[in-house]
Amino acid sequence: MSNDIGLYGLAVMGQNFALNMADHGFKVAVCNRSPSKVDTTVERAKKEGNLPITGYKDPEEFVKSLSKPRKIVILVQAGKPVDSTIETLSQFMEEGDVIIDGGNEWFPNSIRRGEDLEKKGILFIGMGISGGEEGARNGPSLMPGGQKEAYDLIEPILMKCAAQVDGEACTGYCGPIGAGNYVKMVHNGIEYGDMQLISEVYDILKNICGMSNTEMADLFDEWNKGELESYLIEITAKVLRKADDQGKEGEVVDYILDKTGMKGTGRWTVQEAAEQSVAAPTIAAALDARYLSGRKREREDAEQILEGPKDKPNVDKNQVIKDLQEALYCSKIVSYAQGLSIIKAASDKHGWNVDLALCARMWRGGCIIRARLLKGISDAVAKDDELKNLMVDAGFAEELNSRQMAWRRIVTLGISHGISVPSTSASLGYYDQYRRSRLPANLVQAQRDFFGGHTYERTDMEGTFHTLWDASHKDIGDLTGRTAGEL
Repeated sequence: MSNDIGLYGLAVMGQNFALNMADHGFKVAVCNRSPSKVDTTVERAKKEGNLPITGYKDPEEFVKSLSKPRKIVILVQAGKPVDSTIETLSQFMEEGDVIIDGGNEWFPNSIRRGEDLEKKGILFIGMGISGGEEGARNGPSLMPGGQKEAYDLIEPILMKCAAQVDGEACTGYCGPIGAGNYVKMVHNGIEYGDMQLISEVYDILKNICGMSNTEMADLFDEWNKGELESYLIEITAKVLRKADDQGKEGEVVDYILDKTGMKGTGRWTVQEAAEQSVAAPTIAAALDARYLSGRKREREDAEQILEGPKDKPNVDKNQVIKDLQEALYCSKIVSYAQGLSIIKAASDKHGWNVDLALCARMWRGGCIIRARLLKGISDAVAKDDELKNLMVDAGFAEELNSRQMAWRRIVTLGISHGISVPSTSASLGYYDQYRRSRLPANLVQAQRDFFGGHTYERTDMEGTFHTLWDASHKDIGDLTGRTAGEL
């Protein structure tokens, strides 16, 4: 009983996180369903500094090697493998022990598992981990949600193993079971939006400005020195510069099939936005773009039939580049605003009390959406607990107001050249809707009342109203029950 923590599941993420914990002085026990990966991990630990990792091929021995209360991180494929792993390990665990699931899990599954384990007295944490292989090894963003007593047991380990930015660990207590998974899910939704926004910039630079991959890489490198500094901007420059690794002329990016894969977290985010009645058009447009990219054969056929604009306006390349920088900056603000709004709505609904400023701080390092912009976001949310939307923070409002014309020019440019900019356009549309006190929703509500008798409110008096729009409409009396039972 000498190991500080156990890790079960030794694919690349699991191996790297085990080595990370051992690097910080914690004695780590490792185990895996296939024993060969245990040997591989132990060998890596020896090669990478004789790190304190001990391998176990029997689950019972693995669990019993841990100091009490036992703490076990599992990093296996989400879904049934998690349930199977918990069943295997929990039979050897005792009251007060903790299981931490570090996978990308749908938050209701974590809540269910926590309730099941609570009957046995075992504590549970669902913890989002972002940063990929590199982050897991050198410092990821860690988003744990579970019983506070469980978090307190693992906090010393998480604080040391998470990424560090300006002396702060990129982790913290997200809230009860489910909250950590939810924050990570929304992180991934924002990631979808960010990647799509960058790809739209790339499309315009390549197909309107006529820039080469190397020229674009230079531009992204330059942008990464300023307000757009972020992990995704950094790697975009590297991707564009990388020569083909299969012996072909030019850069590998030009040989990659234009079909985007996904693992589901972006879809979950859009589903949850709808569930919480929160608009997230930037993220939804990015998800739709992935769906359309998957219909490669249909798009090839459509290209032979459907036409784009024939008369395309001339452009000032330097002005376009300047406008793109500002449009991307504005769209990123809007994307984060949508993500934080989703988290806030769910937190209020479930009573999680998630700290949005903490979310922004956790995302500053280690994770895929880490960006310089997050320092300002964290500060804005922290100074105003009543902030309804990031866009109306005084600092960000000034930025959006002063850059909006560049934003509009980019959307117009894309439309005039037949190049779709769905997430950039959706971001601007969100901004334009949110800033208007009067929307055409009155007409929609009138239509609903016409065909469904759904009633409406008025601007000039209190109460609920229904209009007899034409001869087919009849007065049926009390309005309060006229839509009872309808969805």
